[in-house]
Order: sequence, then structure tokens, then C-alpha cells
Amino acid sequence: MFWYNISKIILKNRRSWLVFLTFMTVLMGYMASKIQMSYELARILPQTDENYKLYEDFKKRFGEDGNVMVIAIESDKIYELTVFNQWYDLAKSVKGIEGIKNVVSNTNLFEIVRNDSLMKFDLKPIVPQKPTNQAEVDSIRKKIETFPFYRGFVYSKEGNAHLMAVTFDQAKLNSKGRITITKEIEAAARAFGQKNGIDVHFSGMPFIRTNFISKVTAEMVKFMILAFLVTIGILFLFFRSIRTALFTALLVMVSVVWSVGIIVLLGYKITILLGLIPPLIIVIGIPNTIFLVNKYQEEFLKHGDKMRALSVAIEKIGKTTFLANVTTSIGFFVFYFTGSPLLLEFGLVAAICIMATWAVSLALIAILLSYSAPPSAKNVRHLENKYITSFLLFVNNLVHTRRTALYIFIGVLVAISAFGMARLHAIGYIVDDLPQNDPIYADLKFIEKHFHGIVPFEVIIDTKKENGVLNPQILNKIKLMQREFAKYKEFTNPVSVVEAIKFVYQGYRGGDEKYYQLPGALELQKLANYAGSIRGNENLFASFIDRTKQSTRISFQCADAGTVRIKELVDTLQPKIDTIFNYDREAGKWLPKEAQIDARITGNGVVFMKGNNYLLKNLVESTALAILLVCVVMATQFFDVRMIVISTLPSIIPLIITAGVMGYLGIPLKPTTTLVFSIAFGISSDGTIYFLTKYKDEIVNRNMTVSQAITETIMYTGISMFYTGIILFFGFGIFIASNFKGTVFLGTLVSITLLMGMISNLVLLPAFLMTLDKRKPLIKS
Repeated sequence: MFWYNISKIILKNRRSWLVFLTFMTVLMGYMASKIQMSYELARILPQTDENYKLYEDFKKRFGEDGNVMVIAIESDKIYELTVFNQWYDLAKSVKGIEGIKNVVSNTNLFEIVRNDSLMKFDLKPIVPQKPTNQAEVDSIRKKIETFPFYRGFVYSKEGNAHLMAVTFDQAKLNSKGRITITKEIEAAARAFGQKNGIDVHFSGMPFIRTNFISKVTAEMVKFMILAFLVTIGILFLFFRSIRTALFTALLVMVSVVWSVGIIVLLGYKITILLGLIPPLIIVIGIPNTIFLVNKYQEEFLKHGDKMRALSVAIEKIGKTTFLANVTTSIGFFVFYFTGSPLLLEFGLVAAICIMATWAVSLALIAILLSYSAPPSAKNVRHLENKYITSFLLFVNNLVHTRRTALYIFIGVLVAISAFGMARLHAIGYIVDDLPQNDPIYADLKFIEKHFHGIVPFEVIIDTKKENGVLNPQILNKIKLMQREFAKYKEFTNPVSVVEAIKFVYQGYRGGDEKYYQLPGALELQKLANYAGSIRGNENLFASFIDRTKQSTRISFQCADAGTVRIKELVDTLQPKIDTIFNYDREAGKWLPKEAQIDARITGNGVVFMKGNNYLLKNLVESTALAILLVCVVMATQFFDVRMIVISTLPSIIPLIITAGVMGYLGIPLKPTTTLVFSIAFGISSDGTIYFLTKYKDEIVNRNMTVSQAITETIMYTGISMFYTGIILFFGFGIFIASNFKGTVFLGTLVSITLLMGMISNLVLLPAFLMTLDKRKPLIKS
């Protein structure tokens, strides 16, 4: 009765509903016009996480660690007069771009010169002005190579690669202006490379993040167009009706506008995941139209009354599609409970958009059909498509006569897949979503080859005492810690207070390279007499010592070694750090807690690793939660434990097979691929609901036998399920056109899983019903 009343409300108030839908679409369109891209680092860890809190505390003390873009070249010509001067001009022009805080290259380095008359140090530029002859350039090169502080930093240890480090202003780093700045820098650097026949490479977190966002923006538009063309095209091929295709196209456009408007209304910005929602809504929303139109045409063929047919279609399909969309939204909404802001936003927006699209499609398509001409013979011919009918007859025969062979086949397939699941491994990289032929990936590997890496890896040390950082014992412990890091090839040379003091001491001793070392306590005291010069140049230490000199950072850059290796490094190095700073070797015991120094690993790379592992753990839990919640939905419709079990198995088995395929093909578990399981389960459950609802109706309202009801359900609901399965397969298949490997995997795996889910619901589900109903009826008429 409820859905009968809904049909009357829609059809009797068609004009009012059209006005309302038009008003809401205009409002959502206005909101959608305010959409913004997110330029901040993806927020994966929840705010309550200890690693998140540590990283945020680090940024408050020392600023953003991922704010350096690097320009790198490999050339023996850099110290030729003409090339060096152009490199000099490039550094100067980049420094002049608004939003750039600093630029460091071999054209603007300095040395420290001891000034005994004033008892201070002078910072003397190594390149005071643009050189005018080759002899000056040769002198500059010789001078730079006497300072180990710069080796491995602005030039490689082999001396053939050179780097320009560009530091972004924090305000511009997380704004749209970063795109313009990055493009301006890139254009200037490429012009330098073209003039001199030198390949120029770009990397660093600002550059990578900017290019990722640019690709996300382009892909969102591309996938909306592809999803529109593919789904509408397939729909036209099935229905052979321009009118149905146009109605669906209108629904698609309205749904996309609503989805973007909802993102803005919730106060979110487009991220790599939220960018997938508009095309996903196009694909997921189409099945609502298919079932409604098919039911409408089926009813119209019975009696020829258009409005009566629409009323029955809304009443019957409204309930079925409502439950189906609830299970689909559950597949997304479970991400809300992960605690991760990134997934929380994605899950909440997707769940709301799915239900909104269902409501709009139910009302809009029904109203449009009510104002259009009745379906012609050509329009309904697809209901008797001989190829689909032959396929469904084959399925029906298989279910009735070959169930034992079917169960054996499924059992063997699941066993093989389970073996493949055992080979699954979880790993993620900063740029692993990019193909290896992408310039960003290639440039990153170039940087790693010559300079180890660009992923920030930090150690933050809190001595808990004012001026504690400059205590000789603490400095020596920092030196010991740096030696431990030096044992691992993944790390660059550190930037730290110890390295700065070594650099200053080299200057104090006249610039001889052999004095690039941490001096003893007496020598440190002599350096203190020149402390005024340090205070006169606070920028020398401000980036890695706080104002009270209680806390300091030791900054490394790390290779994009993958989450597994990063975790190994953290798990290995953190205990060693604890031992260095807080274990008294002479006494053979740990220092009292109140005397212990807080030294912990953090940084962009570490937070990425922690976030990746956090997501994997929670996404597995989310899939389990999705299965549980869908079981609850099933329980509200079928009050039989057996029915709940057999209604979930046809959707779970495709997940097991997909996991097995991933294991055999070596596709790793990472956030994008793990999303497959809860999404695919939620959508696959739609087919289960469509089938069981029709089956229940045949048993209860038409008093059919189990065998008759199975046949009737396969032959009639099977058509819509087949159409839906094909559209979902190709709809998600469009994501193989992505520039991100993770999105390609997501689309491919979901497509395959949904196709298997459709077959499973058409074959395995009725087979289960036949087998179990023979023993004890699952549904009583």
C-alpha cells in the first residue's frame, strides 16, 4: 500500500514535481559552480591518531616539510660560462616569482668566514655576482667542492648531476595559485634546457601534488563524458528508443549536477576520490531507469493502459530499486566509519548521491514517460531479444538440471581463488598510481638515482629543556643517530643542527674540508663566543631549531621505497633512536622517564605509510561491515536465516574470485584496489534483491511452484539484470582510460566482479533456491 500511494503522489502531482525538481536542479547547479579542488595533502589518518598529532605538532613548530620543488639536470656543461650564467638567471627569475620563498642552487651558495676583529662570522656569497669569464666559474666550482655540506644536496656525490631546490611559501602551497607557479617554473626551466640541449627533470612534493590534482580535474571531466556516452549508447542499443535514451540523458545530467552540488553543500573540495563520484553516479544510476522502463513496458503490453502501467511500475520497481540502492549506498557509506577524513567524505557523499539519484530517477523518468507517447512495437521488441532469451533459457536449464555440476565447478573455482588470495600483498608508493612511462615517475627515479629521493622523512627531538639542543651530549647523540641513518641507501644526507655546526666549524677553522666535523666541547665553547653572528642570521638555524632551542628536527629525504620498506625502516630506526637518546650504556639501564628525551620519527613519507596501512586495515573491516549491514537489510525482507545466507553468497563468491585474480596477477592491495570489495559487494547485492523480490512475488501473489517461480524470474527479471550487468561492466570499464594505475585497477576489478556478480545472481542464486526449497520452503505462499 505504501508504494501504491507513492505512485499516486508522483503521477497526480506531475507538474508540481517537475517544478520542484527544476528548482532543486537550478539550486544544485548554482552550488556546483562553486566547486573547488583540494590542493592540500590528502587527509588519511583520523585526527585522534597519534601519528597525525605528532605530524601536526611538527608542522606547527617547523612548518610544512613537503614544500620543496626540485629542478635537476645531468650535464658536464653546467660549469661552462654561458650555461652557468643561464642557470644563474634561472635561479634568480624563479626566486622572483610571487609565492616562492627561497631558491638554492650552486649559483647562490655561501661560505662562512671568521671575523676575529668583530668576533663574529660573516656569510660570504660564493657567487657574489654573475661571473664574466671562465676562470671565475672554475674558481666557483673549486670553492663549492670544498664544502661537504653541499655535496649530495645541490650536486650529486659523483658531481655530474645538479639540483635547484625551490621552496614554496606556505600560503601558496595549499592554494590554486600553486598550479600557476609550478607551470611558470617548469616553463622557465624547460626553456633553459632547450637552449643548452639539457634534459630537465622535475620532482618534489609540490610538483607531484600539483600534477596529480591537474590530472584529477581533467579525468573527472573525461570520465563524465565517457560514462555518459557509453551508458546512453548501450541503453539505446538495448531499447532502440531515442526517447528513452534522451530521458536517461536528462536524468544523467541532473544527477551529475546534484552530485557536485552535494559535494559543495557538505563543504568538501574535489579530491582524487571525490572526483570519481560524478561518473560513478552516472553508471550506478542507469539501472534504476532500466528496471522502471522494462516493468512499464511489460505492464503496458498486458492491458495497453499507459497510466496504469506507470502506476504498477512505480509501485513494484520503486520498492525493489529502493532496497537495491540502499545496499549500494551501504557499500559506500561504510567508509564513513573508517575514521579517515578522505574516505569519510567519499563514503558520505557517494551514499547521499546514490539515494538522491534513485529518488530523482523514480520521479523524473515516470513523469517524462507519462507525458510521452505509449511504447510502440519497436520499443518493446527488446523484451523478446532472441539472443538474450537463448542465454536465459540456457541459464534456466542449467539451474534445473545441472546443479550438482554447477556446485562442483563453483567449489573448485573458489578453492583456486583462495590459493590466489594467499599470494596477495599490500604495498603502496607515493607515485605508484602513475604508469612507469609517465614523466613524473621517470623524473622521480632520476632524482632517486642521483640524490636518493624527495620524500620527507623527519626526526623531531624535544630535549624538554631550554637551549637543550646545543648541549654537547645531545649534539653527539644526534651525530650517532645520523650515522645509523647513513647505513641505509634510501636516505639523503641530513639537514640538521649538527650539519650546520660542522659547516660553521669548517669556516671557523679557515675553510679546510677536514674540519667539517662536530667539534669537541671546548671547541664548541669557542664557537659560542661567535654566537652573535648566528643570532644575526637566524635563518641559518630557524628552519630546524625552535625559538627556545628546546626542540630540533633532523631532515632527511627518502626514496619512494614503498610502504612495506618504509615501515621496516621506521620499525628498525625508532628503537635505535630510543636507545641512543635514552639508554645509559655505562649504567646498563634506561634513563628515568622524567629525564628521557622525546625523539620520534615523522614526516610526509611516514604519515603516508601510516595512512596507507591504516586504510588497508579499515577497508577490510568496512567490507565486513558492508556484508553485515546488507544481511540486516535482507533480514527485514526474508525472515529466514537460510535466505539471508544464500542471498549474500552470490555476491561474496565474486569477491573471492576477484581477490584470487589479484593474487595471481600480482595486483597489490592498496586503498584504491581494496575499495573494490565493498563497492562491488554493495552493487552486486542489487541483483540479489531484484531476483528475490520477483521470486517472492511469484510465490506469494501468483501461487507458483518453486520451479515455475524460478523460471519466471529468470526469464523476466533476467532481461533487466542482463542489461544492468552489461552497463555496469562497460560503465566501470571506462576507468581503464585513467592515467592513474589505481583507478585503472579499480575500474577493471569492479567491472569483472560485477559481471561475475550478475552471472552468480542469475545462476547460483536460483540454484540455491531450488536446492533448499526442496527440503523446506524458504518462502510460503
